[in-house]
Amino acid sequence: MKNFLAYIAALFLFISCVSSRNSTKQKVSAHIKIETDSGTMVLKLYSQTPLHNKNFIKLTRKHYFDGLLFHRVIKNFMIQGGDPDSKNAAPGILLGDGGLKYTIPAEFDSSLFHQKGALAMAREGDKENPTKASSSTQFYIVQGKKYTDEELDKVEQKMKITIPENHRIIYRTIGGTPFLDMNYTVFGQLKSGFDVVEKIANAPRDKNDRPLQDIKMKIRLIKK
Repeated sequence: MKNFLAYIAALFLFISCVSSRNSTKQKVSAHIKIETDSGTMVLKLYSQTPLHNKNFIKLTRKHYFDGLLFHRVIKNFMIQGGDPDSKNAAPGILLGDGGLKYTIPAEFDSSLFHQKGALAMAREGDKENPTKASSSTQFYIVQGKKYTDEELDKVEQKMKITIPENHRIIYRTIGGTPFLDMNYTVFGQLKSGFDVVEKIANAPRDKNDRPLQDIKMKIRLIKK
């Protein structure tokens, strides 16, 4: 038992060190607060993605997101919002096609990955969007799930990507959505409010994955 406890302690220390090393690589350009009907989340925006940050901060300062919905939520996957058509949308209406008339060039960075709590921009599919440019307004926050090494190996083969060991540790112990890596631009990370993501992701929803009860948002820049 003592050996087992020592092993567990060493494992948590190792994970903590890896997470710390990962975080030191990431320079933060801003912090935002997302207030919802289900609670409040605080996120940091990475400086490695200046185009996405500039766009998101500009929209936030204009209060663009206020009153919009988390219109698509999928348990063990993610919660998505930012569609302007969702504001005051009638119940049952299919959402997800709205946005401003521009896209943001992809800003992939191998150090930014879809761990639990990752903030990323949605986009059109590869056929219509071979450069993987991001939506102007629609974003998602990862809930995800934990993966085994065997499952991660399959993701690598299917998606033709390499998942570094330090990312694998996070996917095994904390979770995320590794199959989205280097396909959708990650530009931030949740700092607090993981329970809010869980609550929203688990909300009852219709056949289009829209919550049966509207979950509105308000986003503000904050100092941290």
